[in-house]
Amino acid sequence: MRNTNAQCVPFAATLALAALLTGSLAHAQNYPARPIQVIVPFAGGSASDVVTRILLEHAAKTIGQPFIIDNRPGAGGNTGTQAAAHVTPDGYTLVATGSGSAAINKILYRDLGYDPQKDFEPISLVGIFPIVVVASAQLPVKSLADLIAYAKPRPGELNYGSVGIGSSQHLSGVYFGQITGTKLTHVPYRNIAQYAPDLISGAVPLGFQWLPNVQATLDSGGARALAVAARTRMAALPNVPTAAEAGLPNYESSGWFVMLAPHGMPKPIVARVNKELTAALSDPAVRQRITEQGAEPVIMTPEQVGAFMGAETAKWRDIISKAKIPQIQ
Repeated sequence: MRNTNAQCVPFAATLALAALLTGSLAHAQNYPARPIQVIVPFAGGSASDVVTRILLEHAAKTIGQPFIIDNRPGAGGNTGTQAAAHVTPDGYTLVATGSGSAAINKILYRDLGYDPQKDFEPISLVGIFPIVVVASAQLPVKSLADLIAYAKPRPGELNYGSVGIGSSQHLSGVYFGQITGTKLTHVPYRNIAQYAPDLISGAVPLGFQWLPNVQATLDSGGARALAVAARTRMAALPNVPTAAEAGLPNYESSGWFVMLAPHGMPKPIVARVNKELTAALSDPAVRQRITEQGAEPVIMTPEQVGAFMGAETAKWRDIISKAKIPQIQ
C-alpha cells in the first residue's frame, strides 16, 4: 500500500499541474474580458503619463478593452509601483513605471517595500527619454568640449538642476562629472517649472534634462542643446550631436518607462500585452506622437526588457556607489 500511495502522489501532482495550466490557458484565451487598470505612479500630465496614454490609446483599439489610467504619484514613483506589486496577477492591473522606481530606487532607498526584478513580470518598454545636455545662453560655451574645458578649472562653480535627488537628471550630471573629471553642483527642484527661469538667467546654467523640460527654453534661445546622451541622434533634435559625436564616447544616459505586471501573471497574457504594445510602437502615427514628446520608441521582448532593467540597475549601482550618494530612508 505504501508503494501504491507513493506512486499516486506524483500522479496527483501532475493532474493538479495540468488542471492549473489548462485553467491559465483558458483564462489567457478569454483575456481581456473587462477593462485593464494601468497604474502610472506619476502625476497626470507628466511626460511619462502623456507617453503612456498615447501608447495605450492605440493598444486599446486592438486588444478590445480600454486601459484605465490610475495616477498614483509619490516617493519618486515608489508609491504606485509598490501598490502594483501586491495585486492579483490576473492581467487586469499593470503598472507603467519609470527608471527610478524600476531600477535606481532599489539602490537609493533602504526599503522600497518591493523588489523591481523579483516582484514583477516585464512586459514592454513604453518609451525612453534621452538626456539632453543643455547650457544657458549666458554661459560662454557652444559645444560639449567647450563645457568640459570651462568646467574643469572651476570645480563646484557650475550648477545644474533636476527634479530631485536620485532622478535620472541628477544622476546623469553625476555620471557626466565622473567620466569628464569635472565637479558640478546639483540643485534639486520640487517643481521643474521653477528651473527654467534660473537656466535662462544663468543662476543654474546647466541641465541634463529630458527634452520636454527644456523645449520651450531652447526654442526661445534662452539655452542651447550641446549634445544628446544616446547612441543615435534624437528625431526631435536632428541637428544636435550625440555625446560620442561631440567627443565624449560612452556617455549614454536616459530616463525610461516600462510596462510591468505583478509576478505570476500567466506568460500567455504577458505575451498578449507585449504583442499589442509592440504593434502600437510600430505604428508610424504613434511613433511620431511619442517623438514629439521628446521620447524615443523602442521595441523589446519581455525577456529583453528584463535584461535591460538588470543592466541599468548594475550600471547605476556603480555610479551611485562611486559618488557615495547616501541612501534615502
